[in-house]
Amino acid sequence: MDNLGAALANGLSHFLTFKPYVMLPVIIFIVSLVFGIKWSSAVKSALQLGIAFIGIFMVFDYFVALIKPVTEALIARSGLAMNVLDVGWPPLVAITWSFSLAPVLLIAFLVINMLMLYFRLTRTVNIDIWNFWHVIFVASLVYFITDNYWMAALVSLACFVLTLKLAEWSAPMITTYCGMDSVSVPHLSAITHFPLARLGVSVLSRIPFIRSVRADPEHIKTKLGILGEPMILGFFLGAALAFGGGYTVKGMLEMAFGFAAVILILPIMGGVLGSALLPVSEGMKEFLEKRLPGRGTTYIGLDVAILFGVPATIVSAVIMIPISIGLAFVLPGVRFIPLGDLTNLMVPMSIICAATRGNIVHSVIIGIPVVIGNLYLASTLAPMLTEMAAHANYTVAGGEEFTSFLDGGQLFRGWLVELFSGNLVALALIPLVLFLIWYAWRDARQMLQN
Repeated sequence: MDNLGAALANGLSHFLTFKPYVMLPVIIFIVSLVFGIKWSSAVKSALQLGIAFIGIFMVFDYFVALIKPVTEALIARSGLAMNVLDVGWPPLVAITWSFSLAPVLLIAFLVINMLMLYFRLTRTVNIDIWNFWHVIFVASLVYFITDNYWMAALVSLACFVLTLKLAEWSAPMITTYCGMDSVSVPHLSAITHFPLARLGVSVLSRIPFIRSVRADPEHIKTKLGILGEPMILGFFLGAALAFGGGYTVKGMLEMAFGFAAVILILPIMGGVLGSALLPVSEGMKEFLEKRLPGRGTTYIGLDVAILFGVPATIVSAVIMIPISIGLAFVLPGVRFIPLGDLTNLMVPMSIICAATRGNIVHSVIIGIPVVIGNLYLASTLAPMLTEMAAHANYTVAGGEEFTSFLDGGQLFRGWLVELFSGNLVALALIPLVLFLIWYAWRDARQMLQN
């Protein structure tokens, strides 16, 4: 029995080393067969899903390669220098999968999701197993602080349940925003921004002048004609960033065309992804309606990358790049330059944009306090993250202190860390966090009624 358990654990660990564009098609193929979808349709959907994700990641990697030099140039021209490195999310993944409870929690999440589906406590089938690390990372943080496995496991399980519920409550707005049927985003680092963003929308709707601003890509296109086309906006955004970085005319044009290409191609890949999911979604509906009738729409939980192809997401994230650098420059107490994780601004901004229905101006306004919180939390947690990574045998070049701008400073996880560390401000924020969760639930009910 012990040998079987070890073999299963090793097999699972090996499977988690697969790229997401391999892992997700395998999972979607198995899910398709479980839901009674024809073998040929299951194969086609799985292959098309993998190809779509490859396309998304290829374009995103190109975007990263394009924007990293210009952000470095912007930082160099600003004269900004800090004593902590922003190395992005890879060290956090290393910390997560080296945590001894990681395999147990991963299996527990799958079981909990199935039980919640059976007892009608959720309508999300979360197949995005790779991104379970975002929730398991919570457990590793809590354990590091408390040295208590039970506490770490319970908090992590509670976070997983909350992630499923937030994904379910936001799903109608997410599907409308990305144009895909029956999808949700149970991605902790992204979806926990949804309640805050919806509250932000409510606040902005009460402010004269701001509430009447319509800045979604379709409206901009209507008002500006060809100048409002997303790829044209991307062209000018790329040129503006390159100009700020001191590029030559040649460099500005290359950057401008590159941005235009990203904004044009990513939605096409999103369309391929949506068509891949259509037969799976239909098969899942039929299967669940027969066995669990009357439960309403069931959603396939996928990576937040499904929202990267929406033009409002890309435009908002690009606008937030110089704003984030500027905030790091002027805010006292920020200890790092947001460089390594900067392009992942599309993660929080995709959910914020969905909550604002693609309103770029409203999204940027809501994104600014989120980024401020990220900067301060990532600065505060840098020593802890560096020590945890060292325990996982992960060090950066030179052994310098490091952090992660977005995942290391993620608001919800950061609040949990401060809470379990005994921070009185974090304790005082408990009513606000509970209010935000209640607000998201109430907001979802109102949307369904309307």
